[in-house]
Amino acid sequence: MIKKILFIFILSISFVGFSQQKNINTLSAAPNPFTNSTKITFNSINTSDIYFTVKNILGKTVYKKTIKAKIGKNSLNFFKNNLATGMYIYSIQNKKKVISKRFVIK
Repeated sequence: MIKKILFIFILSISFVGFSQQKNINTLSAAPNPFTNSTKITFNSINTSDIYFTVKNILGKTVYKKTIKAKIGKNSLNFFKNNLATGMYIYSIQNKKKVISKRFVIK
């Protein structure tokens, strides 16, 4: 009986977490992998400041920029500049959520 109650409780909490409205979503980079530049795209349901960061695989921030996101599809071009070839973690963050993904510079 306790296991059933605990299961229902956890299921309820999960449902509430997934049903909340997300402010930013669908983060992607294309092309990936890339040589010189890639286009980062994401959707936003409201106008807000978004923080875009790129970290190397050791977790060191190698690029940071604040973006004014508009409602709907947003995009920004990211240029490799002096970054070495390899894998990087890119993230967008607002006051409520962080989304991170990987891209590869070849």
